[in-house]
Amino acid sequence: MKLYSGPLSLFSRKVEIALNEKGLAFERVMVPFTQTVGYAPKNAEVQRMNPKAQVPVLVDGDVCLYDSTVIIEYLDEAYPQPALFPFSAKDRAQCRIWDVFADEVMLVPIRATMHRTGPRPANPQAWDALEAAAHAAGAVLDAYFAQLDQHLNKQAYFGGNLSAADISVFMAVLFSQRLGGPSIASHPALQRWYQGLSDRPAFAKVLAEIKAADLELSTPVLGAYR
Repeated sequence: MKLYSGPLSLFSRKVEIALNEKGLAFERVMVPFTQTVGYAPKNAEVQRMNPKAQVPVLVDGDVCLYDSTVIIEYLDEAYPQPALFPFSAKDRAQCRIWDVFADEVMLVPIRATMHRTGPRPANPQAWDALEAAAHAAGAVLDAYFAQLDQHLNKQAYFGGNLSAADISVFMAVLFSQRLGGPSIASHPALQRWYQGLSDRPAFAKVLAEIKAADLELSTPVLGAYR
């Protein structure tokens, strides 16, 4: 099994957590990335296998997949234990909804803070405009954190037991924190959940590697990793 990943790719790291939680051996191909040119020139193998020319790409024998959610669903069906999706149709659907919430809803305000890890624009007014948008996005993120916190007041995980939903939400929260988003300290249930996952080996490995990649590749962000 081979995974094409990126050092600061939210979605690739999401797949890495799933693989490690399942205890699956895989070869990782880390595609070069910088904050100035991104993934350019793009990896030829990734371009060949993924029409979107993005990581992650998973190759398992004659199976070749892209899109982190599709990859994790495949892994759970091909390698069922330990399961990353609940058993019942209702619970599996809810797990997928949380995955969508993390990957598509939370990602919108998170994107508004991604400029912080790259070089500053020469025009100070351009930076101020980016930061104004980031602060507005922070308020949106904090409201989302309140929703997550309310849910975690009722149960330990987003899928009953640890699931694909927890992996997706963890990655969204992690990226919000590394980019200087609002602190989760005022959301105690969310903070307990996040710390508990951060202590699990599969999550801890990804967290440590992303922090190391930021030290090597990114502009320091005020308030990152609070």
